[in-house]
Amino acid sequence: MQQRVAIGGPYFDDLKVGDVLDDAPAVTLTEAHAAVYQAAFGDRLRLPLDATLSRAVTGSERPLVHPLLVSHLSIGQTTTLSQRVRGNLFYRRLIMHKPVHVGDTLRTRSEVAGLTQNALRSGRAATGMVALRTRTVDQNGDAVLDYWRCPMLPLREQIETGHADDLDEIPGTVTEDDVRGAIPRSWNADRFPARSSAPRPNVTYVVEARETVTSALEVAHLTLNIASAHADPAASAYDRRLVYGGHTISVAFAHATRALPDLITILAWHRCDHLAPVFEGDLLRTEITVHDVQPLHESSVLELSARTFAETPGDPGERSVLEWRFAALHAAVTA
Repeated sequence: MQQRVAIGGPYFDDLKVGDVLDDAPAVTLTEAHAAVYQAAFGDRLRLPLDATLSRAVTGSERPLVHPLLVSHLSIGQTTTLSQRVRGNLFYRRLIMHKPVHVGDTLRTRSEVAGLTQNALRSGRAATGMVALRTRTVDQNGDAVLDYWRCPMLPLREQIETGHADDLDEIPGTVTEDDVRGAIPRSWNADRFPARSSAPRPNVTYVVEARETVTSALEVAHLTLNIASAHADPAASAYDRRLVYGGHTISVAFAHATRALPDLITILAWHRCDHLAPVFEGDLLRTEITVHDVQPLHESSVLELSARTFAETPGDPGERSVLEWRFAALHAAVTA
């Protein structure tokens, strides 16, 4: 008799604290990756776009890769564990330890750090939250990314697993030392010419132009994201393909580069919460708030937040879908 083997990701009750995933393919980032990312989001971050400027600032002959493309690839490499995800609830304390350039190869390792089952409810499939601690390194073994994320997974059946770890213990912010340590010390930030006025604290930029979500599945494929909810409507809790949360983050940051055109790079995420689902064809708009400006010798560190709202054509009103707090490097503004 021919043997049949089902291939799919684990259920919540298959996991235990300490489980490790490090078998995702390593990926060498190419100019093709960068081109597809740019086509999907129209991002105006200048260093990944301008090879001459990138060379002057970073000192590398190889173009800089957009930091969010790096983040999305790292997340995609973890999705063997979260293939059955119903939704990714949040990210915490993501630190960009090292810039990535075209030609670098990334490998990612995730560990189950906590498990909490949601309360059983009649008529609703049982689910639980999985805290994943993730680290990404380059071809030299140097740290590139370090962060936590929390996918929600279904159980095989309606049972009580007893998993009740306190996920509130996950660090919810990045320290000032973490942010300063993420600034690339070899960069020549003074070679990045500022073209706008200096940002001021307690200012919110309301970006009027909205963005229609397209090519969500292609972006997921680009970054090795195999979560079934992004490809198969039947695997989603909404009977529609769920847009990968990082897609919304990238739209929000593309809006940020319109409000703050002299951003140099992202240094860290304090926290990022997905508040509601996003679907292909939704219209997204973003509000960017500057919370703090810390001047440095050749640049400034900005503490920023993005709030993104979605409207589904044919449905009245809009819903809040993203709250993201992050730190970024900004060009120094001379008088």
